[in-house]
Amino acid sequence: MTQMSLDLSGKTALVTGGSRGIGKAVALALARQGAKVAICGRKQENLNKAVEAFQEDGLEVSAHMANVGKPDQVTPLFQRIESEFEKLDILINNVGMNILTPAITQAEPALWDKIIETNLKGPFLTSGQAVGLMKKAGKGKIINISSIAARKATMGMGIYCVAKAGVEMLTRVLAVELARDHINVNGIAPCMVKTEFSQPFWSNSTMLQEITNTIPMGRIAEADDLVGTALYLASDLSDFVTGEIITVDGGAMA
Repeated sequence: MTQMSLDLSGKTALVTGGSRGIGKAVALALARQGAKVAICGRKQENLNKAVEAFQEDGLEVSAHMANVGKPDQVTPLFQRIESEFEKLDILINNVGMNILTPAITQAEPALWDKIIETNLKGPFLTSGQAVGLMKKAGKGKIINISSIAARKATMGMGIYCVAKAGVEMLTRVLAVELARDHINVNGIAPCMVKTEFSQPFWSNSTMLQEITNTIPMGRIAEADDLVGTALYLASDLSDFVTGEIITVDGGAMA
């Protein structure tokens, strides 16, 4: 039997939205396991803070400013990744955004486009660019960060729910299409995670209690709660796992 481990030495990884929250936690974990890591984000200030966090941990990271929902920014991003790494082994599609809306039918088309572009078009674009670099490596791992909102409609988050449902189907489609290229495509679906993204919810004590009441483990997730699953999917431990969405929600969907 081939010996397998979480060791990612010699691997290269790109984490979108890697400057904070879930993306930052996963990026740091990948680097601690030996991977060469690049992160991208839309704000230079956040990228600078992330670089500082890596340096404090004695780790290196390359940071790139890019909006992954824009083709004219994704292409040069991957050109820089290829120039720096020559190949890509791991892609973490983590970027996400939401703007609360009373109802989908009341949302402006521009708002629909913005949320879909970031949450769904982004992983579509980056995955397409990553495939060529992963073929150079001979194999690859694409990990899409979804949400239990993909399977559980939530008031105020309708467009986000639709976008994340699309991410889960995109994961399965890519898994089928890329299997013969030895590229595994999987997803992680957390419950609410305590990050800046979800602050409007967890900073409200009443709303936080209502959410916590739906989680058997009695709390919302921390970004680090997703790290173990991400490392498993990024490593050779999951080489025969593809097209799966692993739920990390403290039992909420159970």
